[in-house]
Amino acid sequence: MHETSANYFANLKSLAHPGRTVDHDTRNLICDRFLLAAHDPFSDRAGPIRGPIREGKSLLRTQFPINVRIVHDMGILCGIYGLVNEPLFRSREVQKLQPIAPSVSAQSMISSTTIQICLSALAATLTWPLIRHYLLPSPLDKIPGPKPLSPVLGHLPQMFTPDSWDFHQSLVDNYPRVAKLLGLFKRPILYVYDSKALYHIFVKDQHIFEEVYTFLGANQVAFGDGLLSTLGDLHKRQRKMLNPVFSVAHIKKMIPTFFKITGNLRQALLAKTADGPQEVEMVDLMSKTALELISQCGLGKSFDSFTDGDEDEYITALKTLLPLSSSKTLMLVRQVTMPLVNKFHLGTSPTLHFLVSLVPWGRMRLLQQKIDIMHKTSVDIFNAKKRSILNEGDTNQVDFLSILLRENMKASKEDQLPDDQVVAQISTLMFAAMDTTSNALCRILSLLATHQDVQDKLRHEIRAAKENFAEPGYEQLMTMSYLDAVIRETMRRYSPAPVVPREAHADGVLPLSQSIKTVDGKEINEVFVPKGTMIIVPVPAINTDPELWGVDSYEWKPERWLSPVPQAVVDARIPGVYSHLMTFVGGGRACIGFKFSELEMKTVLFVLLDRFKFTPGSKEVYWNMVGVATPSADRGMKLMLPGIVGKLL
Repeated sequence: MHETSANYFANLKSLAHPGRTVDHDTRNLICDRFLLAAHDPFSDRAGPIRGPIREGKSLLRTQFPINVRIVHDMGILCGIYGLVNEPLFRSREVQKLQPIAPSVSAQSMISSTTIQICLSALAATLTWPLIRHYLLPSPLDKIPGPKPLSPVLGHLPQMFTPDSWDFHQSLVDNYPRVAKLLGLFKRPILYVYDSKALYHIFVKDQHIFEEVYTFLGANQVAFGDGLLSTLGDLHKRQRKMLNPVFSVAHIKKMIPTFFKITGNLRQALLAKTADGPQEVEMVDLMSKTALELISQCGLGKSFDSFTDGDEDEYITALKTLLPLSSSKTLMLVRQVTMPLVNKFHLGTSPTLHFLVSLVPWGRMRLLQQKIDIMHKTSVDIFNAKKRSILNEGDTNQVDFLSILLRENMKASKEDQLPDDQVVAQISTLMFAAMDTTSNALCRILSLLATHQDVQDKLRHEIRAAKENFAEPGYEQLMTMSYLDAVIRETMRRYSPAPVVPREAHADGVLPLSQSIKTVDGKEINEVFVPKGTMIIVPVPAINTDPELWGVDSYEWKPERWLSPVPQAVVDARIPGVYSHLMTFVGGGRACIGFKFSELEMKTVLFVLLDRFKFTPGSKEVYWNMVGVATPSADRGMKLMLPGIVGKLL
């Protein structure tokens, strides 16, 4: 007769030692369903065996954890209730034994289990933020909005493509001031341009509605701990140190450098038009001008942008940073990884650099090479400038980096920035100033080419001013009313950065200046915004709101700035730092260099319009809605602004 399981296990004790396997002969067992549990003698508790189990011809081999006693529960298995040797609190039942890999040592098993747990936790950490919006309802579901085209990408393909202008206008037309959209994996997006809500986003509750973690992490990787990659007290400390550096008092001292560099631009155009009016590609010239202005005024260094020859590798790295990081695959990788990079401060970590070097993806490695070039150059510039100040005093240098270093050396210990954070500001400054102002100038020149009456009126003001001073000072430039009006109106109607993203770092509430109707017909005058919500602020929408700016709000009319702005604009309390506009944002993360940008635009126009006439080129110019609005010809991908430039007497 077969031996029953009860008889077989009676008075049986199993003791496992490190690295030892305990064998149980199962040939005579009537019931092949049984339960094993590991009893921990130190805590007097039992739990299920987690080690590998395999079945041989007649042998069940179980790998046990180190120094545990095995107890066998027959009650559930064969209809008998009785515990052998030790009390058992609960365990798992093994219904069927499946072949698995050969058993290994106890230490290896524990190591393997630990790795599996860590990998599972990492996978869950990465995956849950992506799938939770499919599983959980959102408080924003009651906010009206259009249906997405993609169940995975949501509205992103409609929002962030070069020809997204019409989609954004349709949101303004159909969902005034507030709309609910969906991002990657159904992540809620609040599309908002209500003036009262903007005040809370950028001023009152800016600690809640902060920069997007993806943006912060990517900037940390690219630049280090600069203004564009820091949060909270660290960002406030940096801002406290940098705000005086960008003061008007310091910018005034840079006027001679501004006119020297714009003089180089004028000479380049004179050479191109020596034989008469020519079609000139203006994007490249404006980009060179912007780069020289920010490098000489910002760093006290020239990269010889207007000379022939190979481009400096640092400038090449800066220019290729965005194109390299803008592939769809890499953007998806950034969405998943950059929040973790920012959270655990891995952007400047050698570990991250090492991990990237292992990735068999050419684009990723090339991007890392460009970042390395930028970092090395920034360190070299910083070290040279610091040596100059320490050894020679160098008190006459008026560039931003020299001023920052001198102010940082004088600051108290709690206010001082460490060297690595000063280094991070170098590429942060160069990158932030490289495209925005140059493309804004391209937009102004394009508008002047198609509005000859405005161009003639502006030229008349400039030439009248030149009768009093060949190179005006800061105050003279700022008091030229029509020059100021042309720039303000362009910044109002055609903001260089079309959208400003933010992210709710905690739960928050946005009050509204006007109530809206929810999808179920209820009226609400505030919106609860849960933590993790992406917020998109469409700058053109608030800058051209007809209820604020009037029925002609979509027209480009510089003359509107020759009179006081409408009272509705004043009453709206728009939180922008510039002319009741959101073009340069507002609050603690407002553009720190907007006065520098304004001076750059005024100086370039002052110099060029006195000597040149601009008319439209042979190709249609199309403006692409990307991070910074950029021009291209005939809807091509290459950045171009062809225009006819003629030399004036």
